[in-house]
Amino acid sequence: MGDGQHPVVIYDYTPTRGRDGPSKFLEGYQGYLQADAYSVYDAFFKPARGLIEVGCWMHARRYFIKAMDSDPQRMGPVLYLIARAYSVEDRAHGLRGEERLELRQRLSAPVMEKLHQYLLGIREEVLPKSPEARAVRYALNQWEALNRFLKDGDLEIDNGATERANRGIAIGRGNWTFFGSDHGGKTAAVLLSFIATCKGNAVEPFGWFCDVLSRIATHPINKIEELLPHNWKALSAAAQA
Repeated sequence: MGDGQHPVVIYDYTPTRGRDGPSKFLEGYQGYLQADAYSVYDAFFKPARGLIEVGCWMHARRYFIKAMDSDPQRMGPVLYLIARAYSVEDRAHGLRGEERLELRQRLSAPVMEKLHQYLLGIREEVLPKSPEARAVRYALNQWEALNRFLKDGDLEIDNGATERANRGIAIGRGNWTFFGSDHGGKTAAVLLSFIATCKGNAVEPFGWFCDVLSRIATHPINKIEELLPHNWKALSAAAQA
């Protein structure tokens, strides 16, 4: 999932959920990487790798929601404080990175500190194998990564955009069941990447495919990036002006 400067979505097919696929995909990249706490990713965040982990509050919040039924008295305040942090994100929507950072530092940072102290206070009170303990452990173990959004206004509080982009594929897997082969999976990943990038840039996918396929054979190879959905949109608008 890209950002404002790189408004693209890229899917990569791998036959398993092991680390080899993501490791190869990320080879050479250094910088922020937002993900859940899936153990396979741990090796990516060793200092020598140059990747900086950004946590996902959406994932953390789910643990506390699951624990609400068994301990609403302790979990309720946690969800309230998380909701306060998200309310700041609502206010920050549409702001530039530096403006969003200032708002987060002023309003969200105190909320996160209060939440941190609260979690430290209850971690010895909950039963070790309970849903509450699992939620508290997840948040505290991921605390630095979960609070990285307070350090950079261009980071997101969660990777919800990625999850939304994956939702169609998750539903589709239940319908089409198989890609047929690894080659089919890789081909599907390319096509789905184009479709998701179109949607993310308010470009109608079918129209984009029809136009690009009709002109790609004669389009200058050194200008091929003009046909990517986010660039094609501007190119088409200029042609119609």
